[in-house]
Amino acid sequence: MTTPVSPSPTAQASSFDLAARFPNIVSAETRPNFKGWIVPKENLVEVATALRDEFGYDLLATVTGVDYFPENKMEVVYHAYKTTGGPGLEFRVQVPREDPVEVPSLIDVWPGVDFQEREAWDLLGIRFTGHPDLRRILMWEGYEGHPLRKDWKEPFYEEDFKPFKSRWPDGQFHLSEEKNPLQDNLKFPQNFDPEKWIPEGDALLYGSLARYSLKNEDGLETDRIVLNMGPQHPSTHGVFRAALTVEGETIVGLKPVIGYLHRNHEKIGERNTYIQNMPFTDRLDYFNSMANNFGYALAVEKLMNIPVAERADYIRVIMAELTRVQNHLVFIGNLLNDLGAMYTPALYAFEERELILDIFEAVSGARMMCNYFRFGGVVRDVPDDVMQKIKDLVFERLPAKTDEMDRFLTENEVLVSRLQGVHVIDGETAVKYSVTGPVLRAAGVPYDIRRADPYSVYDRFEFDVAMRSHGDLYDNYLIRLDEIWQSLRILQQAIKQIPQGPINSQKPVYQVRVPAGEAYGRIESPKGELGFYVVSNGKPNPWRYHVRAPSFVNITPLEQICLGTKIADFVALFGVLDVVMGELDR
Repeated sequence: MTTPVSPSPTAQASSFDLAARFPNIVSAETRPNFKGWIVPKENLVEVATALRDEFGYDLLATVTGVDYFPENKMEVVYHAYKTTGGPGLEFRVQVPREDPVEVPSLIDVWPGVDFQEREAWDLLGIRFTGHPDLRRILMWEGYEGHPLRKDWKEPFYEEDFKPFKSRWPDGQFHLSEEKNPLQDNLKFPQNFDPEKWIPEGDALLYGSLARYSLKNEDGLETDRIVLNMGPQHPSTHGVFRAALTVEGETIVGLKPVIGYLHRNHEKIGERNTYIQNMPFTDRLDYFNSMANNFGYALAVEKLMNIPVAERADYIRVIMAELTRVQNHLVFIGNLLNDLGAMYTPALYAFEERELILDIFEAVSGARMMCNYFRFGGVVRDVPDDVMQKIKDLVFERLPAKTDEMDRFLTENEVLVSRLQGVHVIDGETAVKYSVTGPVLRAAGVPYDIRRADPYSVYDRFEFDVAMRSHGDLYDNYLIRLDEIWQSLRILQQAIKQIPQGPINSQKPVYQVRVPAGEAYGRIESPKGELGFYVVSNGKPNPWRYHVRAPSFVNITPLEQICLGTKIADFVALFGVLDVVMGELDR
C-alpha cells in the first residue's frame, strides 16, 4: 500500500507568531549563520508544549548538547518537525557551564527525548531535571568525567585537532599505548582497584527490575524474574543487551543496555578535519555507508553554502537508493533468520547485496567503507560499463528477484502466523517517541523526509510514500517490500534523467575552510532519519559534530513495544527495528 504525500507549504513558525505568543521570553538567534530561537530554561517546558500543541510540531527529531568552553556556557539544541511535512524549527537553551549544569527535561512533552537526554548527561554532564531515569547510557556508571566536554582529555590525548604535528609534516610518530601504563586508552580514578570494583550500573539497572513474588487470581504463588538477553546473543544483532523482567513467558519490564561498542565517535569527529570525517561516517551504519556519507555531506555543504554538481546529485540518489534496496532485502533475510528459517532467505538476499556491492566497489574502490561523497559532489564518476550494470540490475534483475522473494515468503503459512497480529507500535505512540523510517510508516504515518522536506534532487522523481496501517510485525515486513519497489521506481527515473557534466562543483582539496556557523543535514536513511548537526568556528575542524542515529532513537520505545508480549516475540520485535550497533553505540 502506498500513499502520495505532498509537503505542506511551510512548517516554519513565523517570527511574528512565536514572538507574539511568548513576548519578552523567546528571542531570535542573532549569531551569524545560526538560526532558530533562544528560550530561557525557566520557560522551556511551556514553549515546547506550545510548539507541539499550538504550532503542530509533533515530532522532536534531535536533542544535541554543545559545550562552548571558551564562553563558559553550555547549550542544548532541539530540532522539531511536523509529520505533515515542511522544514523544521530549531530552538535552544543556554545555561552557564558551572556545575551543576541543569536544564528541564522535555520527557513529558516529547517522550522520545529519553535516551537523547541521557546521552547528553552521560557525555556532556548536562543534568535534565525531571527525567525519571537519568543514568549513563553509553559509558558505565562510575566513569570519571564527561568525555565530550572540551576540557576532558582522553588518556591517549596528543593534541586537540588533527593532523597531529607528530604525523604531519614531520612524520616522527609514536604509539600512544607505549606512553600509557595500562597500554590502553584507559584511566582510572585515584586509588581505584578494578579487582574490587562492583559495577554500580547493574545495581541501578536491576533496582527497577527486582525479582519479587506475587500470587495470581487462583492463589498460586509465582515469581517474576530478571532475564538478560545479550550482549552475546545471536538474535540481538550485535552487542546489545536487554534486561527483561518476565512473569512466566510474558514480558512485564524491559531496560535496554547499550554502549558495549561505544568508541566516542563524536569526540574523534571533533578531532578530525571535515574531510577526515567522511570515511569516518562509513563506520556508523556499516551496511549503508553511502547513506551515511550523504547526510554528512549535506550538513557541511549547508555550512559552506556551496552547490552540488547536478550529475553528482543524480549519482548520489542512485547510490542511496541502491543502498536502501540491499538494506531492505538483507533485513527480510535476517528477520527470517530470527524467526528460525536458518539462512536460506538470508543467502538469497545476500546474493543481491553482493551484486550491489560490486557497483559500490567499481565506483568507490571499496565494498562497504565507500568514502565516496565529497563536499560539492562525489569523488569519481560512474564509468559507462558500470552504469550499464546498474541499468541491468535496476530494470531486470532486482525487480525479478524482489518479486521472487515476495512469492516465496509473503504468503508463507509459518511467516504469516508468526508475524500477523503481533502489534509493534501505533502511529501516535511512534511519533511521541521520535520513531522514524519504515517502523513509523508501518504504523500508519506517511512521513518520509524525501517527500516531507525534500533534499538533493528527490523532488524531480515520481514515487509514493509506502505506508501500512496495522502496525504489526507483518506490516513491518511488508513495508520493506513496498519501499524496495518505490526505490526501483526512483532508480529507473534517475538512470533515464541523469545529465552529463562535472561530478563536483569544487576543486579537489585536502582541507576545506568552513565558515563559522551551524547546520543540520538530514536524510531518509533505510532505518529512519539520519541527521548530522555540525558547528563550525571557522577552523579546519568542527567545533561540534553530532550524529542523530535512527538506530539509537528508534529503540527508545522498546519497553513500550514489548510489554505484555511473549519472550519468543522479543527477537522479532527487536529485529523489525533494524538496528546496527555501529550506529547505535557510535
